Parts: sequence; C-alpha cells; structure tokens
Amino acid sequence: MNHNDIRYPEQSEHSEALYERALRVLPSGNSRQTVFFRPFPIYAASGDGFRVVDVDGVERIDFINNYSALIHGHRPKRVMDAVADQLTRLTAVGLPTESEIALAELLVERLPGVEQVRFANSGTEAVMMAIKAARAYTRRPKIAKVEGTYHGSYDFAEVSQNPLPSEWGPADRPASAPNYEGQPPSTLADVVVLPWNNVPAARALLLEHASDLAGVLIDALPSRMAYVPVAADYLKMIRDTTREIGALFILDEVYSLRFGYHGAQGTLGVTPDLTSMGKIIGGGFPVGGIGGSRDVMSVFDVDKGRPRVPHGGTYNANPVTMVAGLESMKMLTPDAFDHLNRLGERMRQGLRECLKIAGRDGQARGQASFCLLSLYGEPITAYRDLMGAAKFVEAQAKLHRHLMNNGVFTSPTLSFTMSTPMTDREIDFTLEQVLTGLRAL
Repeated sequence: MNHNDIRYPEQSEHSEALYERALRVLPSGNSRQTVFFRPFPIYAASGDGFRVVDVDGVERIDFINNYSALIHGHRPKRVMDAVADQLTRLTAVGLPTESEIALAELLVERLPGVEQVRFANSGTEAVMMAIKAARAYTRRPKIAKVEGTYHGSYDFAEVSQNPLPSEWGPADRPASAPNYEGQPPSTLADVVVLPWNNVPAARALLLEHASDLAGVLIDALPSRMAYVPVAADYLKMIRDTTREIGALFILDEVYSLRFGYHGAQGTLGVTPDLTSMGKIIGGGFPVGGIGGSRDVMSVFDVDKGRPRVPHGGTYNANPVTMVAGLESMKMLTPDAFDHLNRLGERMRQGLRECLKIAGRDGQARGQASFCLLSLYGEPITAYRDLMGAAKFVEAQAKLHRHLMNNGVFTSPTLSFTMSTPMTDREIDFTLEQVLTGLRAL
C-alpha cells in the first residue's frame, strides 16, 4: 500500500496506538490543546521543507507550520547547519553568549519600536514580561486588552480570551470574563476589556481607567478573531490615548512579525512602547522576546542594584535558539516576505474562487502569509460575530478530514500559514483538494 493512500482515522493505526498510550500518562493525551482533534491526532515522525510525515508514513503539505513559527518550514539547511555547529561547542550555559547580542542587534535594526531586547522562552513569557515592564515603568496595576484576543497563558492576558455570551456584558463595555475555573477575581478586576475597532467606546474606557492603566495590549491581526485586522483609526487612537494618559502601548507581534521586514509596526507605521515577540525569531526552537525603548527597558537593569522587574530563566537566550533565530531572520529578506505575502494572497483569492465554484457560503480571511477559510458567510468584525460560525463546525471538520486524507495538513479551524519553501504548485494543489472537499459536503 502507498502510504499516502492510508486513510485517517480508519487506517492510522500507529497514531491511534500512540494516542491510546498517551492517554495513560497525559491529560487527553497531550501537552497542548491546539494539537488535538477528534477522534485522535496524528503523530509526527519527520519533516522536511513544507512537508510533514506522520508515524504511519503519510506525507502532507504542512500549512500549520507549528502555528506560524516555522516560517522556513521544517529543518531549513542554513538553520540546521548553524545549529549543528553550535551543538559541537555549547548547548546551554550559565553565562551570556555573543549569539544573544547578534540576534538582538538584528531585531533592533529592523523594528522601529525596539532599542533593547530581553529574551525568554515563549510568546506567553514575552507578553507576561511586557505587562510587568509596563507596570513597573508606570507604577500602575491595570492593563487593557481586546475582547476575544489570544496573548498566551498569563493570567492577565487570558482575561476574556474566549468568553461565553452569558459573560459578555454590554458591547461597548465588555465584562472581564475568566478563562479558566478558579481564575482569581482580583485578576479580572485589573484588566479593562476593550471592544475591537470601536474607537469612541474603547477611548472612553481608557480615559475612565487612565489613572490606573499601565498599558494597552494589542494584536494587529488577532488569530482567534478570524484575522479581523486592526482599523487604522483604532490603532491611531490607541497610540495617541496611551501617550495622553501616560500608559504604554504594548504591541503583541508574536504572530504579526510575519507582516514584513519591519514587522506589523513597520507595515502599519506605528511605534509601540513595548513589543512582545516569539515564534519566527527562534528559527524553530522555543523562544520569546521583549523589546522597547532604552528608557522603558531600563526596568530590567541589574547593574545599578535591585531591578524594578526581576527577570531570570534557565534557558533564556539559549545559544542554540539564538543561532537558529539569527540565521532564520537573516533568511527573511524583503524578497522572502514578498514571496510569502504573494502566496498568502494567492491562497485567499483561490479559496474565494473555490467557494464560488462550489456554490458554498463562506469567506477566506487573513493578511500577509496568514489565511483562514470559514464556511460562515456573515460579516465578522469582532469576537462576538464568531458565535454564528459554531453551526458550521461539523462541516469544517469534514473538510478538514478530507484535506488530511488528500495530502494537506491544516488545523481543524482551516487555517493556512505559508512557509518560504512553498511555491504556486503547493498552493494550487491545495486549492484543488479544497474544491473537491467543498463539493462533497
């Protein structure tokens, strides 16, 4: 049997066996809820370029790319060569290394809002430390964030990440809703939840809490909000109002560094006070980064005594990650970003054409190298609009399975993220499979 003829889930016996084994030692069989789908996830064995191969030997085009982190796909040679060289010399050490300086220099050169950088191990840590930095710099306790946006797993950043309709509150004054059972009420009280792209309502809330507000946390293209982009007037209002009230503007670029050579801040023409980073700056290894002006980043200084924000971490600026990230970022030239963004637009336009040909309602959303296919045809402008899409979960699951069984690996939410090894050929092949799957629904 050709391994690519193996059907999921009926014939994916090795993945199923691993899942049964995992259930005995891991809650729901994994350490990361985003990799789970029913009846069981496939287990990866190897990856090369834009391809990933599972333990049953099935090869697929990888459009998840570790949720956007693998911008050059799996095991790019230049990155692997840099890592291999580093492995012969040093893997971890309780000292700084030159590689940390080199990656920081590159980020400072590219990002308008970044003069200094601190490294961590995940986007969650980057957001957490940015919030702590804002509090220390302003000596204020509260932050503001947008309803329905994802910023990792820090208590304050998780508030109203995925609220139920019963928890919403008024549209122009969203309630602070817990994201997990037992989340402390004190956490909720220190987070002001903003409506997305509603300029007057959001500004009113910021002014109301001005004396307590340390920072405003924004993602320019929220992944969990069907990639509804930030409106230009909303972004300007956030930047202007934070300056007016003495709060810091925190731009979460963990995803949106993919926008272009200078990140979303360069593309959109805004200079944040703090930038949180992750994913693509690690070259496929665990990473996080916090960047900002020299003045704001001085809260981490330790050479003058006790820092305003203590920041340690056994694997912060790990030399293997640093050399991988540096090589990966060097490969991200303006031409590389143009290639990625062109592929993203080809995918979005192609998906719209597939929906039209198949006679299906739906929409293809996204920007730059991000794309999302939704079978929900109504306008999506903010988190609350997504509730109507729930009735299409079963149809999307069928389409997801069809793609899995026809050489395309994407998320159950039908998210497609481009990588530099991809060409028009991979996009067009995928569109053919999508059209076939839509016609079969």
